[in-house]
Amino acid sequence: MPVLVSWYDNQFVAICYFQCTILTYVVSQKHHVNKTHLGKSFSSAQYGNSIIAILAGQVANKAANHAEFKPVSKDSGFYTGGYLGPFDVSLVALIACGLLATCLWEENYGETSNDDNGKSSKTSAVGQFKNAFYTTIRSPDIFSIGVLSSLFEGSMYIFVFMWTPALTALAKEEMGDDFDGLPFGVIFSTFMVCCMAGSSIFSIAMEKMKPEQLAVYVFAIAFAAFVMVVLSGSATTTFLAMNLFEVCVGMYFPSMGTMKGMIVPEEKRAAIYNLNRIPLNFIVLFSLLTDLTPKVSFILCSCMMMASTVLQIKLRARRVQGVGSTEGN
Repeated sequence: MPVLVSWYDNQFVAICYFQCTILTYVVSQKHHVNKTHLGKSFSSAQYGNSIIAILAGQVANKAANHAEFKPVSKDSGFYTGGYLGPFDVSLVALIACGLLATCLWEENYGETSNDDNGKSSKTSAVGQFKNAFYTTIRSPDIFSIGVLSSLFEGSMYIFVFMWTPALTALAKEEMGDDFDGLPFGVIFSTFMVCCMAGSSIFSIAMEKMKPEQLAVYVFAIAFAAFVMVVLSGSATTTFLAMNLFEVCVGMYFPSMGTMKGMIVPEEKRAAIYNLNRIPLNFIVLFSLLTDLTPKVSFILCSCMMMASTVLQIKLRARRVQGVGSTEGN
């Protein structure tokens, strides 16, 4: 467990830097080009991510079965093979991405402001977070977006941690002595196909409805999917319900990305995006440190999705009425 918590903490920091940078850059560019294409851009990105994830799932499955899990040497404490194989392969992808980013990306030196003497100075990071915090608590729409993203993505991370033991326990119960493990790489690839389907559904649905309305259905269906997981005693039914949730994941990211692009003010976007990930981290760490069972974890996810549905309905009502302030005034 300490290793898992440490891994998540490091992953959280990396994701904060990476996702917030990418999302802020994409939205800022779309503000200069064409705002109507923002949803399609996020949908295409989610579709592409799912394709890469499907390939990664197949490679991970091969890597996990390539060598036996065993220690490097007796009493060394270091192991190779087995389920460590996919992590070793991922290092190659990370190094390749780092080299490509170094060669292809331009440096971002941050925003500058003029002082009383007319000299330019870089904006303080602490000052940016203070402004982001005050803007968030003063704007109902921005605050709601932050809570919604934390609740959904928190349930998504809990799902990532818990689907393996949940399906394994059900399969063992049904198959008994005939159980010989599950093809986790293939299952993960199936989840990613469902994500692709979700992003495609978003592309079609956004032609007829706004992302605020579409997100209501996303959260409501995700709630229903988790209820099915909690109540089901069958591995097949549970797997189908998990696939339904993954469809919602594929619809969520372009929906939320589009809503954030319309609601969050441009000059405070990066700081607010990072600020929103703090409660997300607390949600996931709570799940890990309390050692919840899969069933209890999915009940928690159901509650979060029910709350998200209610919050999204209220956010949609404010957006329709034009009451919510996007600038935190």
